[in-house]
Amino acid sequence: MGIFDIIGPIMVGPSSSHTAGAARIGLIASRILGEPLKKAHITLYGSFAKTGKGHGTNRALAAGLMGYAPDSEIIRTALETAKEKGIDIAFSLSNEVAGHPNVAKIDAEGVNGTKVSVVGRSLGGGRVMITEIDGYDVEINGEEYTFLTRHHDVPGIVADVSAIMAQENINISTMRLFRKGKGTEAVMIIHTDQYVPKELAARIEKANPNISCAMTLEII
Repeated sequence: MGIFDIIGPIMVGPSSSHTAGAARIGLIASRILGEPLKKAHITLYGSFAKTGKGHGTNRALAAGLMGYAPDSEIIRTALETAKEKGIDIAFSLSNEVAGHPNVAKIDAEGVNGTKVSVVGRSLGGGRVMITEIDGYDVEINGEEYTFLTRHHDVPGIVADVSAIMAQENINISTMRLFRKGKGTEAVMIIHTDQYVPKELAARIEKANPNISCAMTLEII
């Protein structure tokens, strides 16, 4: 057990799971969206749905989606800030069992028309896990440099991406592939020791016609 597990994250309270964790889910979702937020619909499940409002879960998710960190004072007035910015954020409460007590599904749209659907869990102590992106099962915790591709499941994708990273002296620590079925669309999640610059992500996206999207996520 580390000191972070004992004292918890630096945050705006009251709850590390319902507030700080929610803000981190929103922040990771905003990075996956990759552009300023225009509107979002957020569905809350489990304890998030039952007690989230009292813990500021809705405000924390909204703040994170707008790019604010868990320790930002904006969390306290995030819904008002969103209105001032012309950002439409709506919430729904679900009784559906989502596999974990603290779950949020975020359907977001950016100012340039990009859309993304992200499902995240708050694990306690400010720790989170993104478990789904656009229907693909994934595992992203925001605690490591993360590189993500969406691609068609054909031979050569892993080799092409790995070769380019090796040329730039970027070390891969872990790699996982998620797909809906053989030969269908897939997602690759790569954790690296160094941050993958956005320029390199763009180069990788163009390197193989079967890669539809490549993005890099900083540690959050």
